[in-house]
Amino acid sequence: MLNQKDISSFLKGDKVDHFFLINKCELKISKKNDEFLAFEFADKKSTISSILWKDKKEFDTFKNLYNQGKLIGQVIKVSGEISEFNSNLNVNIDSIRLVEPTENISARDFMMTSERDIEVMTYELLDWINNKISDEYLKKLLKNIFNEDRLKKFANHPAGKTWHHSYIGGLIEHTLEIISICNLVSNFHKEINKDLLITAAILHDLGKLEEISSEPGFEYTTEGKLLGHIVLVTILVEEEIKKIKGFPKDLKTNLLHLILSHQGKLEQASPVVPKTLEAIVLYFADELSAKTNAYKLSLQREMKSPSGWTKFINLAETDLYLHNLQSPHIKEKETLFD
Repeated sequence: MLNQKDISSFLKGDKVDHFFLINKCELKISKKNDEFLAFEFADKKSTISSILWKDKKEFDTFKNLYNQGKLIGQVIKVSGEISEFNSNLNVNIDSIRLVEPTENISARDFMMTSERDIEVMTYELLDWINNKISDEYLKKLLKNIFNEDRLKKFANHPAGKTWHHSYIGGLIEHTLEIISICNLVSNFHKEINKDLLITAAILHDLGKLEEISSEPGFEYTTEGKLLGHIVLVTILVEEEIKKIKGFPKDLKTNLLHLILSHQGKLEQASPVVPKTLEAIVLYFADELSAKTNAYKLSLQREMKSPSGWTKFINLAETDLYLHNLQSPHIKEKETLFD
């Protein structure tokens, strides 16, 4: 366990002698036509920006690593001081080096993990598949898809690179949140085919296993960049449906529609917009889970201490405020569905 101050606790003027994970890195040119490396450093809870200028003795070494594609996901040791620029804190580097093998520190020490227990979440997902889906074709499809290897990978995968559920276990956590929302709405509206909706909720982001790497940095794969997770999961589901004798054509068409339309809009990479009752519920359930988590993470990672405000969040198109009001109804729950 690293005994060092969290990034989220830094204040202007703090001295830094820390290990960080390189989360992002980009080689840029200044207005004076000088090269520099723009970093985003990370720990388990937050991130902070930093710049390595060309006049630093370590610049050439780190530039070479950057050109070789070997910087993202590296653990480094940084000495310096916390400064402030445009109301954002950053690390002013005095010295920087790669971690030594003898220091016994790995990238996993800096990767955020779901606050929920992964084994418990895996049990909850299997309970839905094995005990709560009544349709024999949909149940068989889910059981065939979630073999032991894929289930383990699914349970330990991020749901995104940076925006929402972007941590180990984020994909299954996001999926269970959507299942819970869809289940609730289905209880309000009996016209909804709950088995169809819940199956689509379980499958909708499965393509992210191939779209995003689970290694530090959560980089997009070649398949992810060229095809995207919606196409990748659609291909997989179609292939698995072909293996199930007698799978109803109308059921297949509706299931694929939910998967293809779950991002809601053409400009958000869905090839079709939601056109069924189940599809519109899945879209908004996905939005609610993703946006709530993204805003929560932004409040944790992007806070301008001690103002209570974050920096401007581009994807949210606003800055966010963290109030100090505590809910009197907070109660510890064993699972998401209690």
